[in-house]
Amino acid sequence: MIQVFEPEVIQADMDHVMEAVKNGEISGSFGKFIPEFEKNFAAYIGVKHGVAVSNGSTALHLAVAALSLPAGSEILVSACTNIATALGAVHNNCIPVPVDSEPDTWNLDPSKIEALITPKTKAIIVVHIYGHPVDMDPVMTIADKHNLIVIEDCAESHGATYKGKMTGSIGHMSCFSFYANKIITTGEGGMVMTNDDKLATRLAYLRNLAFGKPRFIHQDAGFNFRLTGMQAALGVSQLSRIDETLEKKRAIAAKYNEKLRDISWLELPVEKDYAKNVYWMYCIVLTEKSGYNKDAFMKYLSENDVDTRSFFCPMDLQPFIIELIKDKNIECRVARGLWERGIYIPSSHNISDKEIDQVVSVIKKYHP
Repeated sequence: MIQVFEPEVIQADMDHVMEAVKNGEISGSFGKFIPEFEKNFAAYIGVKHGVAVSNGSTALHLAVAALSLPAGSEILVSACTNIATALGAVHNNCIPVPVDSEPDTWNLDPSKIEALITPKTKAIIVVHIYGHPVDMDPVMTIADKHNLIVIEDCAESHGATYKGKMTGSIGHMSCFSFYANKIITTGEGGMVMTNDDKLATRLAYLRNLAFGKPRFIHQDAGFNFRLTGMQAALGVSQLSRIDETLEKKRAIAAKYNEKLRDISWLELPVEKDYAKNVYWMYCIVLTEKSGYNKDAFMKYLSENDVDTRSFFCPMDLQPFIIELIKDKNIECRVARGLWERGIYIPSSHNISDKEIDQVVSVIKKYHP
C-alpha cells in the first residue's frame, strides 16, 4: 500500500531529541529547545512572537481564549476545514459560523463574509486549506471595517506565501500544527504566532496554567497546553531543512499535475497568481459532471494499493454545529460538494517517482 503520508524523521532529528532527553527537557517549560524553536519559527514566519503549545487544536483554543470574548460571540470560520477550527470557538463558549468555499482554491470565499456578520461577530478564523493561501486582502479589509480579529489557521500552510508574505504573518494571530503529517513535525505540537506584545504575554500566561505571583495564585483559569522540550528539539531540527522539504512538496505536485491534467473527470489543485501553494496534501476532486462516487473511487484505489483520505466534512453539516446555528439559514453548497467528491492521494515528502507513476496508472484505469 502506498500510504497517504509517512513522516520523515532523519538521524539529525533523533540526535536533537536525544540531546533534549539527556538535558532533562522531558516536561515542563524549562531548557533551551522550547525558546529556540519559538524564536526560530517566529523568525521564519516573519513575526515577533511564537508561543509553542501541545498541538494545533490547543493553539486555536488558546488564540480564541486570549481574546476574552463574551459568551455567545460569533466567529466566522472556513466551512471546509478540520473540526479543530470550529472547536477553537466552541470550547470558548463562542459560536462558529461557517463561510462557504471558493470552488477552485477550496478556501473560504471572502465575498461571502459580510452577509454573515452580525452585532455578535467578533472574529474570523481563515484556513489556508491544503497549503493554498486564502485571498487575504479582502478578508483584512472587511475585518478592519467591522473591527474583527483575524486568526489564520496555518495547520497546513507552513511556508506558503500570499503576495510574498508568509501565511501566519498577516492576521492578528495565527495557529500552526506540527502533527506527524504536517510540513514539519514535532509528533504532536503547535504554535500561536503574533506581532502583538500584549497578546503574546497573555498567550504564554494562559498556556502554562496562568500562574501568578506568588506562583500558586491564579487570577485566571489557564490551561496546561505546554509543548515538551523533546518535541521542540525535533521541531528545531525539522525547521532547519524546511526549504528542502517545501521543494520536495512542490516537485511532487508538479509531477502529479503533469500526469493527471488530461483526465477530464478530475479537478486538480490550483495556484493563484497571488499565491505560493505548498501542497500539504495533493488533492483531487471528481467533477460533478462525471457522476462518479467518491466512496467507490476510494475503495477502488485501496484495492489497488493506493491509500487515500476524504476532504473534510463541512462545518454546516456537523451535528453539534447545526444545533448551534439552527437560527441561521446557512448552506455551504461548495464545501458540501468538495466533501462529496474530494480526496487526497499519497503525498509523503519522499514518495518516489515510481510510486507516483503507480498512483497515476491506477487512477487512469478507473472506469466504473
